[in-house]
Amino acid sequence: MTGTIRDSIRHTLEGRLGYRFQSEALLVQALTHRSHGRQHNERLEFLGDSVLNCAVASLLYARFADSPEGALSRLRANLVKQDPLHDIACGLSLPDALILGEGERKSGGHRRPSILADAVEALLGAIFLESGFAAAVVERLYQPLLDAIDPHELGKDAKTRLQEYLQGHRLPLPRYQVVATHGQAHDQRFDVECQLDKPKLSFEGSGESRRKAEQVA
Repeated sequence: MTGTIRDSIRHTLEGRLGYRFQSEALLVQALTHRSHGRQHNERLEFLGDSVLNCAVASLLYARFADSPEGALSRLRANLVKQDPLHDIACGLSLPDALILGEGERKSGGHRRPSILADAVEALLGAIFLESGFAAAVVERLYQPLLDAIDPHELGKDAKTRLQEYLQGHRLPLPRYQVVATHGQAHDQRFDVECQLDKPKLSFEGSGESRRKAEQVA
């Protein structure tokens, strides 16, 4: 059982990727979740995960020539995890392109961060099979994220930077608390409050997972 992808959706996706697929069948497979049938994207996802890690490592190595291995490793780990991949997937309009089983789609699978992140990796695996590598596509997708990186905070996420600042000034560490959840169990958003005792401040953040909401806060 195989799915199809509308021409308009394919045109949008390929335009944002900056890559035109030679094989429609390979593109369809990359977008097909296992809930739809046997020709799904999990093997391509496996391949794309390695391609992504290698390509991001190469980009970081070239861009941050003076940074040590530990900082580059931390940054790569932050860039290839689910949250940034989910954001990239939304920028590619992948929720409209995914091919899902009827039950998975009805339960909101086309918005699920894990499924969308896996589909990005599967696309990179498919591009690798067609063209030999996918570095140019990865660089295009990650350019906004790379441009926003502060070299002085290389590899450190927001929670880590806040914790180090407070520790450096001998202040109490922050507390994080979920203050609200929205949506059904399969498609929730979390509101998290970050509370500081000294100075007495609080901030809120929202995200598709508790961890992401904590980072935003």
